Parts: sequence; structure tokens; C-alpha cells
Amino acid sequence: MKSLLKEMSTPAVLLTAFALVCTLLLALIHAATQDRIAANERQALLEQVNTLIAPSRYDNQPLQDQIILPAEALGSAAPVTVYRARAQGQPVAAVFVTTAPDGYSGRIRLVVGVNADQTVAGVRVLAHQETPGLGDRIEASKSPWILGFAGRSLQQPPAKQWAVKKDGGAFDQFTGATITPRAVVGSAKAVLLWSNAHWDALFGQTFEAKHEFIQ
Repeated sequence: MKSLLKEMSTPAVLLTAFALVCTLLLALIHAATQDRIAANERQALLEQVNTLIAPSRYDNQPLQDQIILPAEALGSAAPVTVYRARAQGQPVAAVFVTTAPDGYSGRIRLVVGVNADQTVAGVRVLAHQETPGLGDRIEASKSPWILGFAGRSLQQPPAKQWAVKKDGGAFDQFTGATITPRAVVGSAKAVLLWSNAHWDALFGQTFEAKHEFIQ
């Protein structure tokens, strides 16, 4: 009987040991992969920041000088992270990572750069699911349309004209695709409106308070 029990328990012990080793290996691989993905995402984000705000303009580290705003403050579909660029402690620009909730095929994740003089430093698309050949022309690699935001402000054009031309605004829409550019223009306008109203408070927040919400 003891011999039989021993023979039956040996495979079970081996299987348990094998499962534990596999679980440990998977956990180690997951941790290593997660760190690599996070590093790649940070590098991609820094490249986007530097596309809108030339590195020569600031002397801090914007990715470490950030705050998170509640989604509803900017009409975003997700909380908005703001990266602040400074030179000798003075505000240079802010880069808002916001999410338009109303694209044609879903959410559109954007970066919107705003200079200290409240002009747009630039707008770029981080992620979207818009229709290829139509809505995807919001990508800088597909069309120069999104480059047209640079230098604009709530005075150029006036705030009421921050809409696509079909809605009486100053911005072109795409032939056969109005909803997508409308969503991008709306999000960029929301960022500018918030920035104009809260700029001093935005840069008055200390690094230690980066996780506090500004209403």
C-alpha cells in the first residue's frame, strides 16, 4: 500500500513543481516585458512632447512635471495628463494628453500643446480607430490637416469659430468624413478654453502636488 501511494504521489509532486516553475517564469517574463513596454511608451511620449515643444525651449523634465485633471474638466473621455515645460522656472508650454469621446469609430487620443501666450504649439493624434482613407487623415503622416492648429488661439480664430466649416467654423472637414475632424477641433478648443482660464493655477502647482486635481 505504501509503495502504491508513493508511486501515485510522485507524478503529482512533479506536476506541482513544474506548475510552480512555469508560474514563476511567466511572472518574471511579464515583469520584464511590462517594464520594457512602459519604457517604450515613455520614450514615444517624450518624442511627441518634443515634436510640439522643442527641447531647446525648456530646461526641466516635462514627463516628471505633470498633473492629472479630471476628464469632465475638459470634456475628455478619460482623465487628462498635463506635462509642463519650464525654462528657469518660468512657464513655457503645457502638453495635454486628452481623449475625444466622439470620433466616428470611437475615442481619439490626442496631445495638444499650448504655449505660454495661449497659442497652440501643435496637435497630434496618439491613437484612434477612424476609417482608413477617410478619418485617418487626422494623422500627420496621412495629411497636413492637423498641422494647421499650430499658431492658432481663441482669438485666431475667435472661440465661436472653433468648429468645422460645416458647423459654421473656420476649420476644414474631410470630404465624406466630418465627424472625425469635428471631434479633434472640439477637443483642441476645450483644452484652450481650460488653459486660458487656469494657466496660472496650472503652473502654480508644485511637483509634489502633481496628483491633485484642479477643478
